[in-house]
Amino acid sequence: MKTEKLELRYLYCLLCCMSRPISGALQLLPENEMERLIALNNLDLDYNNLEESLSDLTKLAAKIAGTKISLVNLIDHYTQWSVAGIGMELGQTPREDTVCQYLVYDSSLKDLEIENMEKDSRFFDKTYVKEEPNLRYYYGIPLKLNEEINIGALCVLDTDYKQISPEKKEMLSIIAKEVVNKLKIYKAIEGLQHKIHETKKVKDKVAHDIRGPLGGIIGLAEIIQLQGNKNKLEEVLEFISLIQKSGKSLLELADEILALDYEGKIEGHTKQEEFTLNTVKSKIQSMYAPQALTKSIQFDVEVNFPNAEIPIPKNKVLQILGNLISNSIKFTPIGGNILVKLDLEVIGSEKLMIFEVEDSGEGIEEEKIQNILNGEVASTSGSMGEKGYGFGLNLVLHLVNSLHGKLAITSKVGRGTIFKVKIPVN
Repeated sequence: MKTEKLELRYLYCLLCCMSRPISGALQLLPENEMERLIALNNLDLDYNNLEESLSDLTKLAAKIAGTKISLVNLIDHYTQWSVAGIGMELGQTPREDTVCQYLVYDSSLKDLEIENMEKDSRFFDKTYVKEEPNLRYYYGIPLKLNEEINIGALCVLDTDYKQISPEKKEMLSIIAKEVVNKLKIYKAIEGLQHKIHETKKVKDKVAHDIRGPLGGIIGLAEIIQLQGNKNKLEEVLEFISLIQKSGKSLLELADEILALDYEGKIEGHTKQEEFTLNTVKSKIQSMYAPQALTKSIQFDVEVNFPNAEIPIPKNKVLQILGNLISNSIKFTPIGGNILVKLDLEVIGSEKLMIFEVEDSGEGIEEEKIQNILNGEVASTSGSMGEKGYGFGLNLVLHLVNSLHGKLAITSKVGRGTIFKVKIPVN
């Protein structure tokens, strides 16, 4: 993606990143922030692939509200991701600069309406109010996984002052619930595709393993039949013994299937394989290059090409890398460098994913590194005053541990940090 295209896209992005630094930007964290982040990450969503499935709902929301703009925004620990919408280019925004963060912060809010952002002390000085697109009206409804956990918001916006009737607000609330349902369905479909894929492997393996002993039984029976009276008793007994062994193998196979244990015996059985190192590279470049661009950070991604097209599990790869990259962007000064290295070691039938994120940022003291690895991270500010929520690295540690991997951190204060993640692929 060319620099000019990125600049044009994110100049008109809602709550655009170019509004940084913002004095007094609020850091709004709900008490259950870590639980909220885990719930969002467990959906394992690819933010680049949601627009098509949600576009009909955003169009409907804008039509009902009578607004020019409608967006579905998901909010992680650092960033608001506009994953679907109409009337405005999709993009990403620092969480502390957004309007929708207020709906995530207070789970008791059923909606949030701002009739004139130009008159609201929280937003009047924001770039998206003062300059293009000169937003004035905002109405948002939280996207709730349950009563306590909000993962983002469905919002409608306009450059003119608006009034939305209670009946239309109720219809928008129904659409917001449908957005959440679609996200859950999206996840469920992936799970079903995974099971179908595994079921086909089981079926093929069962057919193969049944064919062997069954073919042996039929073959031995045919030999006995063809030889007829010429069969000697000891030969017949030997054939019967072999038939008995083949029959026993079939019975054992049936027992394994009935005990639901057969699937685990498939050689090379793994989670659904959807990604390669090259696809991971493409996705993180499209997702995080714009953030790096706003701070003139040189952002590069390198792949170990010998294994670049070997399938790897999708499970949590983007979430782990995304958190590490966002953290590095926040703590790397203007004109700095971030290098991401993607590798896959293959030893026999085993694979080991190795990810490195190296930055030229502020660095981390040894005591703080140990706090991170112990799951104890305090919130700090980035190199341009961005708010560091303290949950991003905690979440990385949680995700890596859940995949039986390891996180290592090396750093020199004032010279940068290297995060290294190793995750086994069974």
